[in-house]
Amino acid sequence: MQAPSAGAQPASARDEFRLVDVTLRDAHQCLWSTRMTTEMMAPIVGTIDRVGYAFINILGGAVFDVCVRYLHEDPFERVGLLCERFETPCDGLTRGQSLYTFELFPDDIVELNSKALAKRGLKLLTVYDALNDNRNIESSVRSAHEHGMQVNAMMTYTLSPVHTDAYYVQRARELVALKADYISIKDPTGLLTPERARTLFPAVVAAVGEVPLRLHSHCQSALSPEVYQIAMQSGFSLGDTAVEPLANGASLPAAEEIERRARALGIRTGLDLGALQESSQYFDWLAERESKPRGEVAAYDPALYEHQVPGGMISNLKSQLQTMGMQSRLPEILVEAAQVRQDLGYPILVSPFAQYIITQAVLNVVQGERYRTVPDEVRKYALGYYGRLASRPSDEFLERARIRDSEISDERPAELSRGWVPRLRAELGSQASDEELLLRAFYDKALVAQLQPKGRRYGDKTTPLHELIRYLGNRKDIHCARIRFAGVDLAVSS
Repeated sequence: MQAPSAGAQPASARDEFRLVDVTLRDAHQCLWSTRMTTEMMAPIVGTIDRVGYAFINILGGAVFDVCVRYLHEDPFERVGLLCERFETPCDGLTRGQSLYTFELFPDDIVELNSKALAKRGLKLLTVYDALNDNRNIESSVRSAHEHGMQVNAMMTYTLSPVHTDAYYVQRARELVALKADYISIKDPTGLLTPERARTLFPAVVAAVGEVPLRLHSHCQSALSPEVYQIAMQSGFSLGDTAVEPLANGASLPAAEEIERRARALGIRTGLDLGALQESSQYFDWLAERESKPRGEVAAYDPALYEHQVPGGMISNLKSQLQTMGMQSRLPEILVEAAQVRQDLGYPILVSPFAQYIITQAVLNVVQGERYRTVPDEVRKYALGYYGRLASRPSDEFLERARIRDSEISDERPAELSRGWVPRLRAELGSQASDEELLLRAFYDKALVAQLQPKGRRYGDKTTPLHELIRYLGNRKDIHCARIRFAGVDLAVSS
């Protein structure tokens, strides 16, 4: 897309719009199944630091979980290394009481996690609740502030009869009352349209007063760059972006694109375009070296506004259906997912509820009968275990799930106030660190035991020659290569 021509700006528009880089977190989560390792990140840190971002997002729920389960890296070590090397303040995301997994954790675990992240050097804690029940982020906000971090509190966007502009204005006022330092609109599926932005954004700007607003909108509908332009014109202060090779599609808009639009509007971003280009070139090369996909601009698909399933989840679902020989039933499952979401009272399709809705939709389709089987997690959601529902589930669902209205709770789960820390300290011994205690709260002993030893060193820079030799060394189909570098001929053979 080309940057628009500059026009008259509303009175609320600011003359500066700072960008937040999500390349090291959400971008590879969306496009590379969260498989970017610390070793891949370390050599480009210095260049990213020079770009001029307001914050660099380095941590999220999936990143933490994949580090442990699949990469066998200690996520706290990654946070510490990156925070130490970056002069730009680092930002980390948690899912409220769920933190990094789908389980709800008590307040003392949430508070200990804030302490551990602050000690590692994190400056901004981004937090959201999947139900927009802001009671579930209170302990995160309070403990982050206690340990010297700022807080970016998110409200998650979706489409439904109950998720109106007035609904989001009320959620924004709640976040102001919690004393959030920044407030974000999080659009994980890319459902925001320019038309909705023109009513929603000014309403939220008016509701938050002087609290800076930040936009986080994925590109699945291809409308996100236009939505960011309206955010700039409406008075937002920040926007989440990724470098171009890892932008677009299921990811976030490209920093290059948003910078062009800002410049055309006479709005400053403060970016060093040379450093941004160098950073993009590195990740373009990294995608080539690691045989990873590059982000592509998505085609507009009106079905997205019905099923509302994020792109990364659709990719995983396609893979799972192919394994089961059921790939032809994907359209049927997506249609059923829209019906399940309606029957459940319009939960937002973000973790963990996106997974729950897809699971229920698959069961309905495979069994040929709606709600013949209702998973325990879906029942717990409907009973209010995870937080306040946006709307009452349908009569059909409640009847099939054998749930009475009187059983649906509007109270915060009592177990969130009960402490785990004393029990875990007794189990692990007085010598266990806060990080060791937290890892054992989230994962079993065997999984934690597989993590790489602490103190691993990573290179802090790279060169084209180094990358080329490494690339050739990893290729099994290249047996001989001739390299001319700085007037010298080199022959490499296996």
